[in-house]
Amino acid sequence: MDVVHPEGWRDPIGYSNGISTPAGRLLFVAGQVGWDEQQTFHSTDLAPQFEQALKNVIAVVEAAGGGVENICRITAFCCDKPAYLAARPELGGIWRRQMGRHYPAMSMIFVAD
Repeated sequence: MDVVHPEGWRDPIGYSNGISTPAGRLLFVAGQVGWDEQQTFHSTDLAPQFEQALKNVIAVVEAAGGGVENICRITAFCCDKPAYLAARPELGGIWRRQMGRHYPAMSMIFVAD
């Protein structure tokens, strides 16, 4: 197995951003949050954090030699369902800008704070 770490990113503490396996070329991407490559949050709002987290996932996949078309599953966690429902049109635009028309298997899980 190989650790995948996008160039220029600050080192994670206690986890790996991605692990790639040689057999079948699988990449397991750690849960990504809405901070940048220096682990700095630039917004507390849902949509900008979603966009940054999605960019982070894509960066890990690209660091392993893949592209958005190689992403086969995304699970998102949200602690504010009303904010998610209100932001859905904006989130859809973010998705299309980052992922195009690629729609892997997806789950949205609502959790308590």
